[in-house]
Amino acid sequence: MAGTSAQEATVDLPLPERTPIPSGDHTVWADVSPLLDAACKDLQDGMLIHGDNFNLFAAMSALEIMDPKMDSGMICKYYSVDEAIENGAAPVPISFDKTIDVQCTIDIMDHLLACEATWHKGHSLAQTVFSCIYLLRPDRTSSHPLLHSYCRVIRATCKTVISVVSDARTHEEEDLFIMTYGLPLNGDGDEKCLSMLNAVEETISRQLRACKAPSSKTRVLEDLVPLQNNVEFEESYCKALLCRLRFRKHFYHVLTSMRRPQGRGLELARKHIASCISELKCILNSSEFLRSSTLVTHEGNIEDKTTASGHQPIGFDASLNCRLSAPTPPRAIKILSWKKAVEYFMKLLQDLDVICSYPLDPSLESVLHFVVKFQKSQPDLVARAHLQRLLVQDGKLYGRDPVFAVITRAAALPDNTRNHDIQKKESIVQLGQLVINLLKILCTNGAWQRRKLGKILQDWRVVYVQLEMAFRKEFGEKANISNDENVGMKLFQHILVWVEEQTYWIAFRFLILGFELELYSESEYCMVYWYIYVVLIKLAEKTNLKTVVSSGSGKRRGKKKRDSVKDVARDYQIPPSVLFLQCQICLAEGLTMMLAALRNDCMMAQNPSPFNTEHERFIQHFELLQKACIPDHVSFPLFMESTTHAHLSNLVMYDYFKDAQRIAKEVKSSFSNDPEKLAELRRLEQVAEHNSIALNVISRAGALDPSLKVSFEFNHHPCFATAVVKRC
Repeated sequence: MAGTSAQEATVDLPLPERTPIPSGDHTVWADVSPLLDAACKDLQDGMLIHGDNFNLFAAMSALEIMDPKMDSGMICKYYSVDEAIENGAAPVPISFDKTIDVQCTIDIMDHLLACEATWHKGHSLAQTVFSCIYLLRPDRTSSHPLLHSYCRVIRATCKTVISVVSDARTHEEEDLFIMTYGLPLNGDGDEKCLSMLNAVEETISRQLRACKAPSSKTRVLEDLVPLQNNVEFEESYCKALLCRLRFRKHFYHVLTSMRRPQGRGLELARKHIASCISELKCILNSSEFLRSSTLVTHEGNIEDKTTASGHQPIGFDASLNCRLSAPTPPRAIKILSWKKAVEYFMKLLQDLDVICSYPLDPSLESVLHFVVKFQKSQPDLVARAHLQRLLVQDGKLYGRDPVFAVITRAAALPDNTRNHDIQKKESIVQLGQLVINLLKILCTNGAWQRRKLGKILQDWRVVYVQLEMAFRKEFGEKANISNDENVGMKLFQHILVWVEEQTYWIAFRFLILGFELELYSESEYCMVYWYIYVVLIKLAEKTNLKTVVSSGSGKRRGKKKRDSVKDVARDYQIPPSVLFLQCQICLAEGLTMMLAALRNDCMMAQNPSPFNTEHERFIQHFELLQKACIPDHVSFPLFMESTTHAHLSNLVMYDYFKDAQRIAKEVKSSFSNDPEKLAELRRLEQVAEHNSIALNVISRAGALDPSLKVSFEFNHHPCFATAVVKRC
């Protein structure tokens, strides 16, 4: 159903004479003009004419006639590419004045860069890069080698990016990204784009050398035709063009090198990334000359312009493809400014360089740590797609390490178990697929990642139960007997422990992402830190158990069982990884009890939600964990029971933050070769120290000082809050 405003409906337009449609057996035509005229007089702006069955879904997909945002036919300047070309929207050559032609070509290059960055940010290809009429008619530019070669490499680059993102399937946040709508991405001869670009680059390079050469040598180069008419500007225009062409060439090489299987092109890609960054700096430096080389005044802020010169580029019309954008009304797209586009590509190249510098460690723990760390820099879609494609190829890690080998290594099993027949069991095959899915999920954006992690937890729990049942079925009563000779039993035992550990790691990641996405309010911090505490307890327990099992099996070789148990008990020390978790456990427990005590002692203002209770918020935040029984027997009543009796007087007697500080100091020496873990320990230590001081200040003043206000900030750690005490 279409809607219209009163003003629009009363426009008197001449209607052509039409032959009336004859009435059928069960239909009679009636003139509704008086009804529409009366409706228009009664309607106000924004109101819709609709039937009784018109619902919200219909309203969301309705077209509002004559509304620029909702009517795809309203904003078109031209109704076809041919009409735009006939009206001179994209002339070839751009100008018969060579100087103007070069200036306009550079403007087209800059605007295409801005369009490409806007596309990468999630807008449709049709309304961004392919708003360029020259790209929509590839053959028209063949007489203009510079523009023709640039357009070809743009098309080839877009095709490569779409292929990578489509293969990785990381476009979940914007499905429009890979939709091409029949646009001419596969131009004839585009596979030779680099050879054409190199030929044009060589011609301009020779011209640049001629500009720099002494006048006596220029006679040797008399066959060279100047780029433009102004001799003073020739060198600067050559440089401006060359850095743009070279950036395109190196960027295309980056994309193709990173697509090589098993990471074989990463080293070469890093060299091209360095060249890209260098050329981008030259592009930025050329902006001052391009702005000063023309006498045309600039309207508006130059920072908002999509070209370095500040001019409006020739040959673009976003409305031409607006009907191709999607089966929904076209979007109002604001193209990124030229400077923002350069900044985007700088960031993208830096992210790609981080990916290329990764040593392809076969350890799953190292891979997960790298991906989580990489995500902290908030990489965009294209970088994340390249990361996922590197990690997962042909169902293998890096395309070379079988998943079962990755699992056995993660479960601390010896290398000779990687070809065991147990890998053919259905539950193990499913576990391998879960590992692959986990890697893919961790490469998605934060919101999608958290949602998927919460759902995948149930799959990990189910696989654990299936593995346990298969273990009991195969080994029966022998499952309780230590049998070093039975490799299958050892495999099952190690894998079961590892699966539990990994499940709790996923749960911890799920909870932490809530802070990164700012999903928790201050009134909910208490329940969140309590849940983090119970999850970390289980994670530390499983990590410790895995260490005991792996160290125990190694020490028992060649020894009697009775002696081996004594040796393990005597020699065992808490591993640094477990101590690291214990430091976080103390912080989580300390924050839980501190927040509960402040609530119970009326030191923090409680703002009950008018929409839901605390119990309902508990379910909303942790429903996915509860469905997967992570951990077992954890519920809202247990949370209330654990925090109801917390008071400031009790916390002073046992300061959890002091324990966190002590553990952080003790474990630092174990991570002397790991700067990232050391930095994290320092952050945790700072949070513990400041919270301990705040706790002492609060407990001394107590409820006797109503002017004391306590709030929580994340100024030392992104996930563990620091109490801030102020007097009003």
